[in-house]
Amino acid sequence: MQELPIISQENKLRKPNWLRVKLPIGESYKHVRGLVDKNNLHTICESGNCPNMGECWGEGTATFMILGNICTRSCGFCAVATGRPEPVDWDEPQRVAEAIHLMKVKHAVITSVDRDELKDGGSIIWYNTIKAVKILNPTTTLETLIPDFRGIKEQIQRIIDAAPEVVSHNMETVERLTKQVRIQAKYRRSLEVLKTLKEGGMRTKTGIMLGIGETKEEVIDSMKDLVNVGCDVLTLGQYLQPTPKHLPVLRFVHPDEFAELKEIGYQLGFDYVESGPLVRSSYHSEKHVTKGFGRNQWLESK
Repeated sequence: MQELPIISQENKLRKPNWLRVKLPIGESYKHVRGLVDKNNLHTICESGNCPNMGECWGEGTATFMILGNICTRSCGFCAVATGRPEPVDWDEPQRVAEAIHLMKVKHAVITSVDRDELKDGGSIIWYNTIKAVKILNPTTTLETLIPDFRGIKEQIQRIIDAAPEVVSHNMETVERLTKQVRIQAKYRRSLEVLKTLKEGGMRTKTGIMLGIGETKEEVIDSMKDLVNVGCDVLTLGQYLQPTPKHLPVLRFVHPDEFAELKEIGYQLGFDYVESGPLVRSSYHSEKHVTKGFGRNQWLESK
């Protein structure tokens, strides 16, 4: 397999203007910041260095990360710390549910680190969290961004049984680059996870990063693979190197190319396609819940 070239800090690509974001400010941002700190919660917004944190927190929303903030995997793109996680906190589901209630959000997103050292992969905490959120927040819609649970169907079934409105599992990259980008993951296994979720009646979603060495043809092939397993929602965004130790950015993809891929996605049959340089998997996720919303907008623009 061809290795990705190393880009030195001296020759690092200059970030284009379309990737510049505003610093997080405002009372709503401070309110969310305070709730996260007070309830001892982890967010992927912080751990993943998300460029949209200011915008999303300013609107009173956040993506909560359960099962701690230390991951058992060491993906080449991810800023979340790798190592030995802390013991499972069985009170966490209730704290997350209470924080969502205090924030009064209409749509919440929950994700987690991988917990491969646990016999259940963390799926019981996942189930408990979804149920706790729904009991305390009956009108809040919920998206869950889950790990692959090593493809174990019993663990995936717990997510299906808890019945969130959307279940997302990110492919992150094309098949050729999966071994380098998601070191302990498997491309075909992730497709099978999405297929299992879809067959269980879930509305399914995934995300792919661009600018990490993939070709346009490979991205389209991945999109076709995803349509074939019934994936409903696709997000496409620019990869940004979180630290010098992570995989380098090989190309900044122009917004016009993202727009073209969005068009192709709808032509292939996705129900909703979110595609742009600053798009991340939970960006504008409240729009991804309603069946037909994205596709109808696209059809009306024709």
